[in-house]
Amino acid sequence: MAFQQHGLAIGINRTGDTFFLTLKAVGKLTHEDYEIITPVIESALAGVKKPTINALIDGTKLEGWEPRAAWDDFKLGINHGSQFKKIAIVGNKKWQQVAAKVGTWFVGGQVKYFEDETEALGWVTEH
Repeated sequence: MAFQQHGLAIGINRTGDTFFLTLKAVGKLTHEDYEIITPVIESALAGVKKPTINALIDGTKLEGWEPRAAWDDFKLGINHGSQFKKIAIVGNKKWQQVAAKVGTWFVGGQVKYFEDETEALGWVTEH
């Protein structure tokens, strides 16, 4: 029996006095994954007036999205894109670098692609 892991893990981390959101995407994301994670993200943002969020996304184990999940991801970006100040995407595939560039169209802040997590962390936490 083959075991396929997929989903999104979300966390809040701190480096010095800088807090940032962490997301780790694994496998091929599904609509059901977004049905679980979207309310968590929206609940966390609901209590913050004028949130400005920095995020570190680890996509090194991301294989992509099912079509409906891609739409869910797009809607999440549209609904909350203006609240992000910086998004660092750590990846290891060419399409992820392209996706980071496309993401800048939907996010009010900066989106930058990295292949090195330490560099990404340094950039997302700098003032």
